[in-house]
Amino acid sequence: MPSITFIEHDGTKHVVEIDAGTTARDAAIDNDIPGIDGDCGGNCACATCHVFVADEWIDATGKAEPESNEAELLQFADDYKDNSRLACQIPVTDDLDGLVLHTPMGQH
Repeated sequence: MPSITFIEHDGTKHVVEIDAGTTARDAAIDNDIPGIDGDCGGNCACATCHVFVADEWIDATGKAEPESNEAELLQFADDYKDNSRLACQIPVTDDLDGLVLHTPMGQH
């Protein structure tokens, strides 16, 4: 069972375990991670699951560059950065055990 560490803007860490085959968004929602609302239900239709992927995990998350739909939504996200992703677009696999995601200050 892979673990994901969510780090809030103030440094508060939340380590959660999630079944492979779900998404980082679901891991956050299922574990009440502050700042991750996932209002669209994981359909890549909002930006309320915006996260920053830790540099060492960029390539492992499957895309260094978000797909066009995700990229368009991220333009409206608070504090957009080069390592911004939507957690609903990060499928969790066993290879992502230990993934580190940071939540933007504007989502808290």
